[in-house]
Amino acid sequence: MSEKKVSSGAQKAENLTKKKSATQKEDAKSTVKSKSAAQQKKPTTGEKKTKAQPKKLSEHEIKQQRKLKAAQLRAEKKEKRQQRRLEHKQRVADKVAAMKNKRLERKEKRLERRDKLKSETREMRMERKKQERIAKTEAAKAKREARLNARMAKREHALKVKAEKAKNRQNKQRTPGFGGWLAAVIALGVTTLALGTMLTFGWMNYNGVQADVAMGASHSLYELNAIVDNLDSNLSKARVATSAGEQARVLTDIAIESELAESCLEDLPVAGNLTSSLTSFINKMGDSAQSMLYSVAEGNTLTDSQTATIEYMYTRNKEVKEILNELTSCCGEKEMLKALTKHEGLMFESFDKISNISVETPKEIYDGPFAEQKEKVSAKNLDGMEEITSSEAEDLARKYFADYNVNDVKCTGETTAQQLTVYNVNLYSDGEEYFTQISKAGGKVVMFDSFKECSDHNFDVNNCITIAENFLETLGYDGMQAAWVSESGTTCNLNFAAVQGNTVIYPDIIKVKVCEERGIVTGVEALSYVLNHTNRDIPTPAITKDEAQSKLADSLEVNGSRLALIPHNGSESLAYEFYCSRGDDVYYIYIDAASGNQLEIFTVIGTAQGKALI
Repeated sequence: MSEKKVSSGAQKAENLTKKKSATQKEDAKSTVKSKSAAQQKKPTTGEKKTKAQPKKLSEHEIKQQRKLKAAQLRAEKKEKRQQRRLEHKQRVADKVAAMKNKRLERKEKRLERRDKLKSETREMRMERKKQERIAKTEAAKAKREARLNARMAKREHALKVKAEKAKNRQNKQRTPGFGGWLAAVIALGVTTLALGTMLTFGWMNYNGVQADVAMGASHSLYELNAIVDNLDSNLSKARVATSAGEQARVLTDIAIESELAESCLEDLPVAGNLTSSLTSFINKMGDSAQSMLYSVAEGNTLTDSQTATIEYMYTRNKEVKEILNELTSCCGEKEMLKALTKHEGLMFESFDKISNISVETPKEIYDGPFAEQKEKVSAKNLDGMEEITSSEAEDLARKYFADYNVNDVKCTGETTAQQLTVYNVNLYSDGEEYFTQISKAGGKVVMFDSFKECSDHNFDVNNCITIAENFLETLGYDGMQAAWVSESGTTCNLNFAAVQGNTVIYPDIIKVKVCEERGIVTGVEALSYVLNHTNRDIPTPAITKDEAQSKLADSLEVNGSRLALIPHNGSESLAYEFYCSRGDDVYYIYIDAASGNQLEIFTVIGTAQGKALI
């Protein structure tokens, strides 16, 4: 047997097994191929997860990335803050530079004005002040006219619009349709939007203007404070300066700084009633300094009264300085805006304090209230009187001065002044010489003077008052009352005023000098009386004395009062006269009997100089 024979059943089983194995291999190959093709065409979801798995970060790495991102954000914010800080710093630097430039400009103007004032004479200053007042008056007039023209134009426009509307109503024949209403609504919306935009822009612009005004007012306040500090220093020097050169230098600086301070006050946003007394104080300080400067320039020494004036101004200015120093240290932009918009706040409170201090304006009245006031209009007291001749003037002189043992009288001519013509008459008595002026109309004594000095105190003030009263009656001046008395050496100076009812008439003043050694009148000045005296219709006061007294500062103590007719702004006003004191200072304050307004304040500089007889 060459080959082993296998049964057909076993062979079939073996063939089937081989075939099955081959089929399985074929299926496996096709599965791999299909998977490979599927992977090449489109990845499955499971495969996606397999690819994302390598990118999945650990918790530590996530924290690190977050920290890195937060650090980047912080760096960006820091850079932005730094940028804003630099921009703000630049804006501040620009603002400071602008303020410095403005300050330099103001300083240059101030120095220019200082140089100008140094070379300005008293007459030039008075003329400049006059021109400034005229310019202010004209500006105010122009402003009023502009307002009037604007009102008239507005009224004319309103009338024209009204007439146009009436005409449109007459021409209107039908109610407008939907299209008309739609156009009206659209036009109204556009107008409202435009108006809102304009109002918003206007509000922003208004705020900017307010800020600029507040900044300017702050500059003026700081400048005023610096000037008041300089005044304090110069007044302190003036108290002890003895050489003419040093006095002239210091007084010049005081006069100039007073002018500069007045300009600063005008730029402050404070009510005029709170700055008026300080302005008056500063003006008087400048005038007093200039008056003393002229006296020193002529080679004279300062009098006791002038020295007392310097002391007074130093004391009051020091009080003003302390308040201003405190104000400038506390008053910021908000306070200045409050003063500008609401008219209240620290500015108003501080200047209210200053008004209570400087209300006592330093007017030297050792010569008496209104002693220098003359309403030079016409010689009312002489109206309708007949004129006399020169010989009649000589006879009247002998009559008036019969008690002077006159030996000879001689009329030396005529003088015309103040709308009044007088005879000049010399009188001679045992080596003594007198001089008098007698009015050509009516033969009234207008002036009398003696040339002999007095050296002893033989008569007191009460005796001198009686002597003066009797002498005035001899001259024909009846109904006069002593209103003021002062002593200078051995001479008693008296001011007599006319009295009508219970009212003192201050415009009708006669000044009288009495020699305390011999007990005779040595001088008379009756020009104010001759120019002003007449019977007046005195009105009934509209307010009571108590109501007028309530207008005074609480710090003042009232020692006496009476009704007085005083010269004021070119006319005469009925007022309550109050004799007051505050510590060692004495004041005379005049309150309008009609309105209760304060008309005049006098301060006695050096209380030993004189006193009112109330």
